[in-house]
Amino acid sequence: MNINLIKNIDDLATTPNRKMALEVIEAGLEAISTEKIIQDKIKLENNILSVNGEGFDLNKFKNIKIIGFGKAAPLSAVILEEILGSRIKEGAVIGLEKINLNRIEAFWGTHPRPSGVNVPAGKKIYEIIKNSSEEDLIIVLVSGGGSALLCSGEEEYMQGAKLYDNFLGSGKTITEMNTVRKHLSLFKGGGLAKIAYPATVISFIFSDVPGDVFADVASGPTYKDTTTIEDARKIIAENNLGEFNLIETPKEDKYFEKVHNFVLVSNKTAVEAMVKKAEEFGLETKIVSTDLYDEVNEALKKIFSEQNTVNFVVLAAGEPKVAVPKNGGKGGRNLHMGLSVIKNKLIDNNSVFVSLASDGMDNSDVAGAIVDKNTIEKAEKLCLKADDYLTRFDSYNFFQKTSDLIKTGPTGANVSDLMILLTKK
Repeated sequence: MNINLIKNIDDLATTPNRKMALEVIEAGLEAISTEKIIQDKIKLENNILSVNGEGFDLNKFKNIKIIGFGKAAPLSAVILEEILGSRIKEGAVIGLEKINLNRIEAFWGTHPRPSGVNVPAGKKIYEIIKNSSEEDLIIVLVSGGGSALLCSGEEEYMQGAKLYDNFLGSGKTITEMNTVRKHLSLFKGGGLAKIAYPATVISFIFSDVPGDVFADVASGPTYKDTTTIEDARKIIAENNLGEFNLIETPKEDKYFEKVHNFVLVSNKTAVEAMVKKAEEFGLETKIVSTDLYDEVNEALKKIFSEQNTVNFVVLAAGEPKVAVPKNGGKGGRNLHMGLSVIKNKLIDNNSVFVSLASDGMDNSDVAGAIVDKNTIEKAEKLCLKADDYLTRFDSYNFFQKTSDLIKTGPTGANVSDLMILLTKK
């Protein structure tokens, strides 16, 4: 395994239990590597493109176009250029950083709050696919972050930014926010499939949505939407989100008859690899959930209630809910979870807890934090009170002072948050 996935692992792995927990997390990160996933699941031989074992004869298509959006889109585009080469006619992708591509135009944008910077990529993607014919093959790279990054125009980005700001303090799930997003966009909720019709569409999905609700990844641009404009209105009204100009998503079956959605990776991929690594250490394992959407304290209760023996690992994945005020400090869900572990005095002398964002960015430049008795002792010596930092939603600065922040940098992958509670005497 590449031990450098966690860049500061040498600084963090100060005890055997810490080292084991971090290596289990690294096994999960390695398993969801975008490069590894594409190389394992996408093959080209004799002009037959094979995806998860299903073949597509490229000789049947006059033009091959590639579009993408989300955190995994840029790296995916790099690898697909290597696989398809000169067969690609044109393309455009948007991610969190601009990269060099030969046949596909690369854009960068803002996330999780959309901005006007995101709009040119959306307009380019629209131009590429709007006049497609039956002779066209459109490959779509769909990954977490796509809901914010893919904007069809100025109105969508402004409405999307307003929705994000107003939703942040609600503590609701991503599914509810994406239901509204689908009804603000020409692309989302199957809109992209309609624009691309009658081309053949192959969608490669890198899921960041807990619970395998794959139509919620990037708000489902290639999935037929089962929600309605009334569903969106209800969510807006119940949460006092404000006024929005809503549109209905396409419901006609014809737009989806030639759409092929392939889920290449989800958080289950990471968790299964973490189980395997933990068992290599001789530890028993228990998966609590891979769709952990509960409020943070309830999520921690579920995890720690399974801590019943030594030589035991409890694993979970998801996106626990945190209602963040507009004047909150620095840090995301994972750091907030770690700090809540300290406040609630859940850690014993034999345990280590880690919560980590698989994209490497927990609403900050770090992925998460590691918590054990050493963390608590350092906090006490520094006179740091977990409750004070939780109240200010400023978990980043707490763990920065205890030197327990986990640094990976952007991973180029995104399958939700990963959590581990390791207990070994």
